[in-house]
Amino acid sequence: MPEVFRFLTAGESHGECLTAVIDGVPAGLPLTEADINADLARRQRGYGRGGRMKIERDQVHISAGVRWGVTLGSPITLVIANRDWENWKATMSVGAPEPGTAVKQVTRPRPGHADLAGAMKYGHRDIRNVLERSSARETTARVAVAGVAKRLLAEFGITILSHVTEIGGVRISPDLDASWEEIRRRAEASEVRCADPAAEAAMIAAIDDAKAKGDTLGGVFEVAALGCPVGLGSYVQWDRRLDGRIARAFCSIQAIKGVEFGLGFETARRPGSQVHDEIVFEAGGGFRRTSNNAGGLEGGVTNGQPVIARAAMKPLSTLRTPLRSVDLATKEAVEAVVERSDVTAVPAAGVIGEAMMAIALATPFLEKFGSDSIDEIRRNYQAYQDALKSW
Repeated sequence: MPEVFRFLTAGESHGECLTAVIDGVPAGLPLTEADINADLARRQRGYGRGGRMKIERDQVHISAGVRWGVTLGSPITLVIANRDWENWKATMSVGAPEPGTAVKQVTRPRPGHADLAGAMKYGHRDIRNVLERSSARETTARVAVAGVAKRLLAEFGITILSHVTEIGGVRISPDLDASWEEIRRRAEASEVRCADPAAEAAMIAAIDDAKAKGDTLGGVFEVAALGCPVGLGSYVQWDRRLDGRIARAFCSIQAIKGVEFGLGFETARRPGSQVHDEIVFEAGGGFRRTSNNAGGLEGGVTNGQPVIARAAMKPLSTLRTPLRSVDLATKEAVEAVVERSDVTAVPAAGVIGEAMMAIALATPFLEKFGSDSIDEIRRNYQAYQDALKSW
């Protein structure tokens, strides 16, 4: 079914800018560029990032859809300039290069990247035409879009956080006992966005070791959406199930290879008596669960618990010690091309995971409570909350 909150992004990694157009944002939502820029800055941080992040200082420019700090209900346009464009004007110019300009083609695909499959699909002999758009630089625009979605959800008490639970096989303690707010505080203070100090130190050591070997590391991040009301999503059709929407959103992030909710794959290893969240009722407090193994979702619908999802990110495809490949032009055995890259981007991927969680929640929220104006949504939301009190 069509998304109420929908968007498109455009732009190449080393092009002039990244652009996003968002449709479906209600009128009357207070919105400033600062609301978006905070997460753009968070996306650029993290131990193990490469030289590109030292060049870019991502800032959004809102060019349409907002007047006097308030959304109009019309499409919103976001533009983020690429500072590195100055160094790539000849290579990435829209027009043909000047006569005599030497522009080197990329013909050595990287294993694990979109390079070869993308070139074969679109008929490109220069892999530059593939890697510029398939690059994770595109997620900058998505994080900007999510800044708008987060601002919408925050109006109704829904907040989203993330933290890294694993890098390069180093995991946080299974006994980590901390509130969500404490996890948020620790993660934002950590170089690898990890809430476990002992694991943080081991993760940094693993990143240093991989860097020395010319290798890369993957990992796992967890995203939690707090304050979601009961009833977002639906069980009546496959494409309205919220866990399916979130899984799709997470798997659209470059290098993500798996998603799980709550206990996730562990549920397959336990009997039902150790999996399902028991229901109790308290006078004045209503229904509640005694645990949250389901990750806040039952039958594709939010149940009032925090929505918790984890995603597995593979190691990045660009290695300083490159793997074997084949040159597209000569068909000779070669080493894969080495583009500027990171040792790991798991900490940044967590911020992108927050973005995709917010985007995935925006449509079912607007489906449930209306989408024309914030005042209308607020009336509908309050009426629904009042109705739930009678249960």
